[in-house]
Amino acid sequence: MIEQDKSYIIVTGAAGFIGSCLVGFLNQKGHENLIIVDDFGVEKKRPNWETKKFVAAVERHHLFDWLSTHEPKIEFFLHIGARTDTTEFDYAVHQLLNVDYSKDVWNYCVAFQVPLIYASSAATYGKGELGYTDSHDLPFQLKPLNPYGVSKNEFDKWALLEGTQPPFWAGLKFFNVYGPNEYHKGRMASVIWHSFLQIQEKGFVKLFKSHRPDYKDGQQLRDFIYVKDLLKVIDWLMEQRPNSGLYNLGTGQARSFDDLVKATFAALGKEAVIEYIDMPEDIRDTYQYFTEANMEKIHTAGYNMPFYSLEQGIKDYVQEYLQVLRIY
Repeated sequence: MIEQDKSYIIVTGAAGFIGSCLVGFLNQKGHENLIIVDDFGVEKKRPNWETKKFVAAVERHHLFDWLSTHEPKIEFFLHIGARTDTTEFDYAVHQLLNVDYSKDVWNYCVAFQVPLIYASSAATYGKGELGYTDSHDLPFQLKPLNPYGVSKNEFDKWALLEGTQPPFWAGLKFFNVYGPNEYHKGRMASVIWHSFLQIQEKGFVKLFKSHRPDYKDGQQLRDFIYVKDLLKVIDWLMEQRPNSGLYNLGTGQARSFDDLVKATFAALGKEAVIEYIDMPEDIRDTYQYFTEANMEKIHTAGYNMPFYSLEQGIKDYVQEYLQVLRIY
């Protein structure tokens, strides 16, 4: 029941991985004044949201009609929802959900003076040949490797050029996020999730071979960030509201897939056994071999809390969630 004398927080993507963790985090902080938004008809996502505390669950495609009908006072808009499948090559799908819908969110926040945090992506950086700095000049030079990355970069560019802006906004370039509530993602779930399943079923983990001479098998590097760190940063941004703009959100330290798998075995108290297999041809030409967030901007803005190390994050994820089938 929406009450006109109360204010609310909107979370899109609330049935998905990061969005549902964000709802859980907000609940832990005492926020139950949430309007959660997603496609709630996806049954395998139901465990992510059904026990959370909120005042309304709104279907994604009905949101703006619902807002105009109910006219709630919104204190913050957390736009985490997106089509995140990097193997979906129909750009029209990404244009609709990641660009056009995000413009509608932005325009609503401008019209009603609502602060906004939205999910961008490190996929915008492409092969990384121009580096991984979150400067506002770089998006106009970037060449993402897939339609998902293109759509995220297109919206970043649009936001940077908009003359009218929300009172505060931050576009967060998520790097490789892992953690609980990704159980529904299938192929797009983190390598930790897949490794855990393979260890349980077979006792070994398959990793992609390198198809570049400058990287050994298993030494492809990513900036892996535990979802709990990401939630802390979002919370800090909501409270502190530094300069509006794009912010990288990784740890600032690239680690290898070998390191990741060894940490997963260690969390299970097992010796690592790794087998290297050919990378599927449909992703071979668009595969990122190295990502590492330059975190200087957000540190300069004042965020100085330590991040989980890869080993600490994986241990928490495996032992507190995967082994006991727990939802965050």
